[in-house]
Amino acid sequence: MIIKQRTILSLALLISLTLLSCGAEEIADSSIAPTATSASISNDSIYKDSGRPVDARVEDLLSRMSLDEKIGQMTQAENNSISSEEGAKYYLGSVLSGGDGISSTNTIGEWTDYVKGYQDQALQTPLGIPLIYGVDSVHGFSHVNGATIFPHNIGLGATRNPQLVKKIGQATAQEMLAAGIAWNFSPVVAVPQDIRWGRTYEGFSEDTQLVTDLSSAYIEGFQTIPNGTDVMAGATAKHYLGDGGTKFGTSTQNIIRPYLLDQGNMLYDEATVRSLFLPAYQSAVKNDVMSVMTSFSSWNGTKMHANKHMITDVLKGELGFKGFVVSDWGGIDQIDSDYQKAVMTAINAGVDMNMVPYDYVRFIDVMKKAVAAGDISQARIDDAVRRILRAKFKLGLFEHPYGDPALTNTVGSDAHRQLARQAVRESLVLLKNDKDALPIAKDISTLFVAGHGADSMGMQSGGWTITWQGNDDVKLMGSTSILEAIKSTISSSTTLKFNETGKFDGASDVGIVVVGESPYAEGVGDKQDLRLTAEDISAITNTRAHVKKLIVIILSGRPMVITDQFQDADAWVAAWLPGSEGEGVTDVLFGDYLFTGKLSYSWPRSNAQLPINENNSAGKTGCQAPLFPFGYGLGNAGSQAIEWINCLN
Repeated sequence: MIIKQRTILSLALLISLTLLSCGAEEIADSSIAPTATSASISNDSIYKDSGRPVDARVEDLLSRMSLDEKIGQMTQAENNSISSEEGAKYYLGSVLSGGDGISSTNTIGEWTDYVKGYQDQALQTPLGIPLIYGVDSVHGFSHVNGATIFPHNIGLGATRNPQLVKKIGQATAQEMLAAGIAWNFSPVVAVPQDIRWGRTYEGFSEDTQLVTDLSSAYIEGFQTIPNGTDVMAGATAKHYLGDGGTKFGTSTQNIIRPYLLDQGNMLYDEATVRSLFLPAYQSAVKNDVMSVMTSFSSWNGTKMHANKHMITDVLKGELGFKGFVVSDWGGIDQIDSDYQKAVMTAINAGVDMNMVPYDYVRFIDVMKKAVAAGDISQARIDDAVRRILRAKFKLGLFEHPYGDPALTNTVGSDAHRQLARQAVRESLVLLKNDKDALPIAKDISTLFVAGHGADSMGMQSGGWTITWQGNDDVKLMGSTSILEAIKSTISSSTTLKFNETGKFDGASDVGIVVVGESPYAEGVGDKQDLRLTAEDISAITNTRAHVKKLIVIILSGRPMVITDQFQDADAWVAAWLPGSEGEGVTDVLFGDYLFTGKLSYSWPRSNAQLPINENNSAGKTGCQAPLFPFGYGLGNAGSQAIEWINCLN
C-alpha cells in the first residue's frame, strides 16, 4: 500500500515537472489549470526568472492560474472596503486609495507601511503575484501632507514647456514610489471644450496638439526609472474617450449636488471625435502608457464603458495598445440596471480591470457565473489577465514589489519644490498691465493685500489635494501661501497690511487682491455662472479705494468672467491653481522673472458666450470674440496688448 502511494506521488511529480518544462502553447486549456501550490512553484520557474522575456514570463504564469486567480487579477477594490487578508483571499490584482482614502496620520511612513501590508499578503498567495496599488496623483503625490503639490494641468498648459512637464512626471513618480505605489491614475488627456466642466483644470488645454505634446511628456517622465533605483511606475491616460466634449445639461449624476457636464453625453460624429480627442491617446500608446481608463461619459447615448468599437477595435486594434484598460470608479455599474448584463457588456467591450470600490465579491461572483454560462469567453479573460500581468512584469513588481524606501527623501524635497516653483512662475499669464503696475518694487513703502485667496492653501491648490474635493482651510506642511511669499519677498522696511475684505485705513501706492474659486473636483465643480463672487468683487472695490495701483490675482480652475471688473484694476494675473509653492507667484510679481505664460484656454467675455473655444470662435471679432483668445499672454511688463472693447451694454 505504501509502495503504491509513493508510485502515484512519483507519477504526479513527473507530470508536474513535465508541465513546468512545456511552453504555454502546449497547455491545452490554461483557463482551467488548477491553482498552483507552493510545492509546484520553484524559483527557477520561467515567470520567476527576471532574465526571461516578459511575454514568456506572462504566458508561463498565466498557464498556472485558476479561474479564481484570473478574475481576481481583473478586480480592483478601494482600500477602505477591503483588508489586506481579504485582498489575498480573492487574489485581487489591485487596491486603490480613492480621493478621500488617506491614511490616519497621512505621513509618508504610514503610507509606506499601509501599502506594504497589502503587498505582504498578496505575495503569500500560492503564485505570489504582487498587487499594484493605485492613486490619483494628478498634481503631485497630493494625498500625502508634505509632498510637493505641483500646479494643476491647466497651469502646466500655460507653460508650453514639455521638458518641464516631463520632469514633473519624474518627480511625482519618485514621491509615489517612496511609498511603494506604482500606479498613477494620471494624466487626464481630455481636450475640454466647455470650461463650465468641473474637471477643466485637469486638462492641459482646449487645444488638441498642446494636450498631446504635454501629456506625452508627462507619461514619458513618469514612466522613466528614477536615477539610483530599479523601481518604476506606470501612468494612466484618461478618460477614454471624449470626456471633455460632453454637452451642457446632459449629465444625470447627482453627487453632493447635480452635475451639469461631467459624466454627460458627447454628441459628435466619429470623424470629429478622432480629430479632436483621439490624438492624445495615439501618442500615449506610442509612449507605451501602462493603462487607459474609460470615461463615465457617453457617446451619442452609449456609455463609453460599453463601447466595444472604440475600446477593442480602435484602442487595442487600430492603435495597437498593449497595456490594460481599467474602468472608472464603479463605472461599469452605470451601463445597465441589470448588474450581470452590465459586467458582461463592459468586459466583452474590452475593459480589463474593474475598479469596483465596494462590491468586489459581487463582481467576482458575477464574473464566474458569466464565464460558466459562456457569456464571457475564456479567451477574453486570458486577454485581460495577460495585459495586467504584462504591466506588472514590465514595472518590475515581481522583483521590487515594495518600491524603494531610499526615495523617501524626495518627498517634498527642496529639488522638487524648486521644480514646482519654476512651474508656477512659467504658468502665470499676464492679462493686463497698465500704469506699469508690474513688477512691484520690493522696497515699496506700503503694500496692501486683500482677498480670501491670499492666505489659503486650499484655494491655491484646488481639488485633489489631500482629499477629493479639497478644502479652503487645508494646511500643507512645507507649503507657502501667496501672502507668506509676499512677506518673505518685500524689504524689511516695507509696511504690509492684510485685510481679507479689503477694508483698509489710509492709502498705499499698490494693492494686491487675490480672488477666485474655492476648491472642487469632478462634476461637483460643474458650474453655469463663472463670474466672481460678491465677496471677491467687494474686496476689489474696497481695495481700489485705498491704492493708486491695483493688481488682481485669480486663483481658479478655469478662466473666470471678469469683464465687469476688468477696468477696476491696473493689472490682472491668471495664476490658476499653483499648488504648494506660492513663491513662484512672487518671483514674477516682484520682477525676478518675466511673465511667459500663454493662455491654454480661450477667456470668455460673459456667461452667455459659453462654451467658447478656439474651435467655435475662429473668425469672430469684437464683442463676439473671446475677451482673450487662446494663446494670449503679455510677455513682459508693458502696456495692455489688446484694445479694450466695452461690450457691457
